[in-house]
Formats: sequence, structure tokens, C-alpha cells
Amino acid sequence: MPTFYMEKNIIHFAAFKTHIGIYPGAKAIEVFKEELQEYSTSKGAIRIPYQDPLPKKLIQMIALWCYTNRKKEKQSS
Repeated sequence: MPTFYMEKNIIHFAAFKTHIGIYPGAKAIEVFKEELQEYSTSKGAIRIPYQDPLPKKLIQMIALWCYTNRKKEKQSS
């Protein structure tokens, strides 16, 4: 499972039979809940069906948020 990592996992991606899984964590799902309304989500996962266009801008925003959030956590510790 490809993972972006900065002393701790930031975001993961995985390919499944019917969808792409993106795993940014529960905080990111909550922050982007309005933008994710058309996708199936769980506490820390987003499922994007292959038949839907890939929401590249949304994925980019979520990944950047995860990176920035991790950087803030790292600086405060």
C-alpha cells in the first residue's frame, strides 16, 4: 500500500477490485466531509469507484492538508 510518511503515516492509497481507497485518517474525513458527500467514506477511508472520474484536485487538497497537519503536530511536539 503506497504511503506518504513523515516520521508517521500521512496518507495511504490502495487499489481494489471496484474502487480506489484513500486513507487520510479520521480527522481529514471530518474536515472534508462536505466535499466527500458523493463518495463512500468510513472513519478513515474514502472509496472512489473506478467508474467515477478521479477527483484529482480534492485528493491533492486532502493530501496537502494531511501533510500540513502532520508538520504542525511535529512542530508542537
